[in-house]
Amino acid sequence: MNTGFNIGDSLTTRAFLNPQREALFDVAENRRFNFTELNERANRCCSSLLSLGLRRGERAALLTYNGHEFLESFFGPAKAGIVLMPLNWRLTADELAFILKDGGARVLIFNLDFAPVVEQIRAMGSAGSDIEHWICIEEGGPDFALGYEELLAGNSAGEPGDKAGEDDNLFIMYTSGTTGNPKGVVHTHKTVFWALLTLCNTAEIHLSDKYLILLPLFHVGALTPMIGSVYKGNTLVILRNFDPHKTWSLIETEQINTTLAVPAMLGFMLQVPDFQRFDWSSLRAITSGAAPLPVTTINAYLELGIEIHQVYGMTETCGPACLIGPDDARRKIGSTGKSFFHTQVRIADTAGNELPRGEAGEVQVRGPHNMKEYWNRPEATAETIIDGWLHTGDVAVMDEEGFVTIQDRIKDMIISGGENVYPAEIENVLLAHVAIVDAAVIGQDSAKWGESPLAVVVTSDSSLTEAQVLAHCNGKLARFKLPKAVVFIEQIPRNPSGKVLKRVLRDQYPGPAAE
Repeated sequence: MNTGFNIGDSLTTRAFLNPQREALFDVAENRRFNFTELNERANRCCSSLLSLGLRRGERAALLTYNGHEFLESFFGPAKAGIVLMPLNWRLTADELAFILKDGGARVLIFNLDFAPVVEQIRAMGSAGSDIEHWICIEEGGPDFALGYEELLAGNSAGEPGDKAGEDDNLFIMYTSGTTGNPKGVVHTHKTVFWALLTLCNTAEIHLSDKYLILLPLFHVGALTPMIGSVYKGNTLVILRNFDPHKTWSLIETEQINTTLAVPAMLGFMLQVPDFQRFDWSSLRAITSGAAPLPVTTINAYLELGIEIHQVYGMTETCGPACLIGPDDARRKIGSTGKSFFHTQVRIADTAGNELPRGEAGEVQVRGPHNMKEYWNRPEATAETIIDGWLHTGDVAVMDEEGFVTIQDRIKDMIISGGENVYPAEIENVLLAHVAIVDAAVIGQDSAKWGESPLAVVVTSDSSLTEAQVLAHCNGKLARFKLPKAVVFIEQIPRNPSGKVLKRVLRDQYPGPAAE
């Protein structure tokens, strides 16, 4: 007999407690669903996959945009213990084939827009995937694909009889793979349940909230809030793709209370012409994650009366690690806050020893919401979780009160003349320049210093020169931290979560550094 919490059943319970409450507004399709309607469609999706022969523990992959179909394909099959694999739809056929084969998915549900990529994967045969059933959401899909709506219409809306237990796997989410092949992060119903508990006991979430999903749902920064909104009974408003103008408009028309946006999104929102004409009085705060947020951006939003609450976490923690709340967001500006309620965070050296407050070291996280494992990667799992502590690879400082300030990834840290240089600190200074709209800093080999910082800059003023940028930094940073050169670029490369792809920049600008 299975025991404990089943994440799929959180939708069942909401449909019982609040049957007529609006659960979801799918903006792209202009469709609204109450909890009863969403639950019935989720059950039909579950029945459909069971009718195709999927059983508990087997995997179904989702190559789908943000929309009601994602929620149906997640919550419904989860009830019966079918494990979901949300896929990054920006990946190539070869990249997706690796993930599908590695995860052993038997079913792929996809949007029509991705049919060309799906056809490429199918043409690879067993070398590309183990997919047995291809399901296209819209009409007009490939001949080999089943129709999503036809499947749902032909199957039961009743609850599945055999439910998953808390220790069953819930989803496998593959890391962005900035170095090497991506790894599948495995979360169970239990680890996700603890993520919901720590989220609801730390973040300011109200029963009647309207939550706007901006990030793609294959990202834990959208997936966990989505699950949490159903658990809490909030109304979800879901954008298919991020659009800064539409974001302001929805905040006004849907009376949005909160959302999560990565730093780049917040920057784009400030660039919307005449955004001040929108009414954002319903907005309690915006959470920002995925990368440290420049203080200049936080201040720009504070001038509008909007607090930014920085959150720190990762796929491996199912999201939660640290969060700054409304009590401290202004007093501790720039910090990502203290550890979540059911979470422990420490700053440690390379040997795993906790460091004194104020010293920079690796962030390590312990809590019942940490991942179960990397899928089929026992060695990688053992290297990442040691004595219950998840080693994040991020550098941070914790102050005397327990507030954490993220500095950078360990691998992105620059060592110049024996001194540690954190690119994020330089990037904050660069972004304070009125004509710099985006910036990233990487290290280049230096015969004199070992490494020296290079500033990669996106500017709104084509007349801005390297000398002016260097002059702007002078006096604001210690001399060993000053960039030695500046290059201008049209766009900073980022992964889907908004993190700068510094590996790409290092390949593009290998050096040597200017002396």
